[in-house]
Amino acid sequence: MGRKNGPWTVEESALKYKNEFIEVHEDKVTRPDGKPGSYATVTVKPGISVIAVDDAGDAYLTRQFRYVLGAESVEAICGAVEEDESPLEAARREAREEAGILADDWQEIGYVDLDTSIFSCRSTLFLARRLKLTEPSPEGVETLSVVKVPLAEAVRMVMDGRITHSPSCALILKAHLMLNEGVGL
Repeated sequence: MGRKNGPWTVEESALKYKNEFIEVHEDKVTRPDGKPGSYATVTVKPGISVIAVDDAGDAYLTRQFRYVLGAESVEAICGAVEEDESPLEAARREAREEAGILADDWQEIGYVDLDTSIFSCRSTLFLARRLKLTEPSPEGVETLSVVKVPLAEAVRMVMDGRITHSPSCALILKAHLMLNEGVGL
């Protein structure tokens, strides 16, 4: 007898692929309707997303080439949480590496799950304020530049499709509501 996963029963699970960032599993299941089936899942290393907003209300984003898209993408500062660090430590590290940002005020403002049907990929969201700027030091696989825009313009970029990265979209909209309408403060 397999293990229950809500209304599903997992009869067996096989690891199909694994690297430092993802694991792909294929499960043989009994579906909720009682019929046999299979279900594939992808588990991605936990991540963070940071929106840094200065005293003038400008947001710091990144523009970087994304291999899977074959194009550049404008996004919040994002990265993976390493095994030996907390999400806040990862957020501080990524802000410094990608955008040369140090901040005195860090606020965790929730999380998003990338895609709840196939992916297990949680991104913790942070708002960074009271900024100090230094030189970025991106990793060798990153080709990125810093994009500084008013937070209201970042919201427009989400709304008109210039920003499509889902954690960035959620983070920008949440930060805008918090800072401009006091929602969640």
